[in-house]
Amino acid sequence: MQKVEGQIFDIENKRVYPGRLTIEAGVIKSIEETAGAPLRFILPGFVDAHVHIESSMLVPSEFAKLAVTHGTVATVSDPHEIGNVLGVAGVEFMIENAKTVPLKFNFGAPSCVPATPFETAGAIITAEDIDYLLSKPEIKYLAEMMNWPGVMQRDALVMDKIRVAQKHGKPVDGHAPGLKGEQAANYITAGISTDHECFTIEEALDKLKHGMKILIREGSAAKNFEALIPLMKDHADQLMFCSDDKHPDNLIEGHINQLVVRALKKGHDLFDVLQAACINPVRHYGLNVGLLQKGDIADFIVVDSTENFGVMETWIGGQKVAENGKALFDTQPCTPINQFNCLPKKPSDFYLKMGGSQVRVIDALDGQLITKESWFDSSLLGTDTQTSVEHDVLKFAVINRYSDQPPAIAYIRNFGLKQGAIASTVGHDSHNILAIGVSNEAICEAVNLLIDNKGGVAAIGNGKQKVLPLPVAGLMAAEDGYTVGKKYQEIDLMAKELGSKLLAPFMTLSFMALLVIPMLKLSDQGLFDGERFTFVPLFKE
Repeated sequence: MQKVEGQIFDIENKRVYPGRLTIEAGVIKSIEETAGAPLRFILPGFVDAHVHIESSMLVPSEFAKLAVTHGTVATVSDPHEIGNVLGVAGVEFMIENAKTVPLKFNFGAPSCVPATPFETAGAIITAEDIDYLLSKPEIKYLAEMMNWPGVMQRDALVMDKIRVAQKHGKPVDGHAPGLKGEQAANYITAGISTDHECFTIEEALDKLKHGMKILIREGSAAKNFEALIPLMKDHADQLMFCSDDKHPDNLIEGHINQLVVRALKKGHDLFDVLQAACINPVRHYGLNVGLLQKGDIADFIVVDSTENFGVMETWIGGQKVAENGKALFDTQPCTPINQFNCLPKKPSDFYLKMGGSQVRVIDALDGQLITKESWFDSSLLGTDTQTSVEHDVLKFAVINRYSDQPPAIAYIRNFGLKQGAIASTVGHDSHNILAIGVSNEAICEAVNLLIDNKGGVAAIGNGKQKVLPLPVAGLMAAEDGYTVGKKYQEIDLMAKELGSKLLAPFMTLSFMALLVIPMLKLSDQGLFDGERFTFVPLFKE
C-alpha cells in the first residue's frame, strides 16, 4: 500500500483541495480530504491525443522514457508510418515493443496504407487487415482517414474501413485540411469524429458546429497552437492537445506539458486546459487510463506549481515511473525490421532534361505542412548544377526505396541551402528517399549515404557528411532517446550551417511528399497537385 499527499485536482468539479491518495494493487483505493498537505499538486496525467511515434525517430520504448519525464501517461498513437513500410507486421512490431514499458500506448489501425494510389508504398492494409487489428485490445480506433476525397464520394473501400471500425465500436479519426461548410458536414456525417489538421479558427469552428472534436496540434513542423487556442474559451469540452510529429530533440525539451503552460499564460481557465490535456482523450477514445477518481487505475502526476507545471513525479498503474526529470525504468534492445530494396545512384540519375521556359516550384512554408506553388524562369537555372542558389530554387528528388526505379525530380524554394544537400528516409506517407540539394552530385552523395545505411537522415557539404542511421523501418533508431536527440541536433545544426533558415528543416522535408496535404508535393511518381488530386507537369512553355 502506498500513500501520496498533496493538493488534489478535481477537474470535473473545478476544485483543488489538500488530500491523500491511498494506492493498493495499482488502483486508487481511497482519496481523503485532509486539513493540510504539502504544496505540490496531484492531477491526472497528460495524454497526447494524436502522435506518430515513428516521427520521434525512436521506438516506442525509448519514446516512453522521454515522455514520462514530462508527465505524459498515455498516447493515442497512429502507426501509419511503419504501416506504410511494413504493413500489419510493422503495426505489430510497435505493439510488442510498447508492451515492454509502462507508458500506455493506444494504437490505431492505419486507414490509408497506401495513403494514395499516386505514390509507391511498401505495403497495403486492407479492410480485412483493419478488422484483424481492431480485434486486438491494443488497437483503440481507426486512425486518421486521410483519403478525404474518398470519404466525400463514399468510395466503397473507404466506407468498408469505416464500417469495420463502427462494427467494433471504435471511433474514427479524421484528417481534413481546409474542409469547411457542406464539404466538412459531408465528411463528418460519414462517421469521422476528430480532426487535427485545422489551420484557422474559422475552419475549426465550422467543424465544431457539426460535432467534431478538434485537436490542437503543436509539433516540430506543424504548429497550429497560436491559431486555435482561442477555442479554449468556449469549446473546452471538444478540444484535445496533440503533437502529431515530434522530433527527438524537441521531445527531450517537453511534450503536452508545454502546451498546458502556454495556454495558461494566455489567460485560459486552468480547469478547461486540464480538461483538454488530461480528460477528453481518455473519454473520447475509451482509454484504460485513470482520471484520479476512487477505484481508478493509479495514473497521475505530481507537479510543483500551477504556473510552471514542473513535473516532479509520474505514476502509471500505481508505480512511480519518473521522478525529477528521470525515467525510473529500463528499456530492452530491439531487433530492427526494415524494407529497403534500391541500389546506389549516380549523379547522372538526377540530371533533368529542361522541357520549357518556366518550371513549377514547390514553395515550402516554415511551420506548416501545406505548400504553395510558383513559377521560375528555367534560363536562370545553372547549366551544371541545374539549380539557382541565388534565387533559392533547389532541386528536389524523391527516390523509390522499395524497388530500383529512376528518381522523380522537381524544384523547391525556401530551404535556403547555399551548398551541399540534405536527405531523409522519413518521407510521409510512403517513406521513400527525399533529398534537396544545390547540385546533382550533392544530392547523389546524400542519397547514397542513406542507401548504404538502409535508412536515416543525412547532410553533406563543407567537405563533411553526417548521417543518423534509422535501421528500424528506415524511420527509427535503435538507440536511447538522449543519444538520438543529440545526434539529431548535430545534423539539424549542419543543415542550418549549409544555409537553411527553416526552424526544423528535416521535419519540413519529411512532409514535402505528403500528397494529401495541399498544395504542391512530389511523390516517387511525379509532381502532384493536392487540391485537384492529380499529377501536374513540371514545365510550361
